[in-house]
Amino acid sequence: MAEKLTNEQIIDTLKQMSALELSALVKDVEKEFGVTAAAPVAAAAPAEDEGPAAKGPTEVSLILKGIGSGSKVAVIKAVQAITGLGLMDAKKLVDACPATVKEKISPVEAETHKKALTDVGAEVEIK
Repeated sequence: MAEKLTNEQIIDTLKQMSALELSALVKDVEKEFGVTAAAPVAAAAPAEDEGPAAKGPTEVSLILKGIGSGSKVAVIKAVQAITGLGLMDAKKLVDACPATVKEKISPVEAETHKKALTDVGAEVEIK
């Protein structure tokens, strides 16, 4: 039987991983155990007397279509701020246009991030 890893060993291993590797790990853990790493939101539960559900999607994706007329550096910094990626990973995402910046987010959050990206000249789409 394999030796059980301590929490410190696991944390040390995680510290050595890139943001993209950590993101892939989280997705694999979610899939394997049928859980989600999303933070609970107290206001997300609708009141029972609200009536029919709101129209439109509840989860959307934010897609960077291109750099547009903005500065590439400004777009990279905006992507970095939105995703929490490191500088090099954010640059790779911007260079891979069209690319999904964030998936399964609320339409309100998507609009906020879209505004931040369009303010620096990026072309953004919400799907």
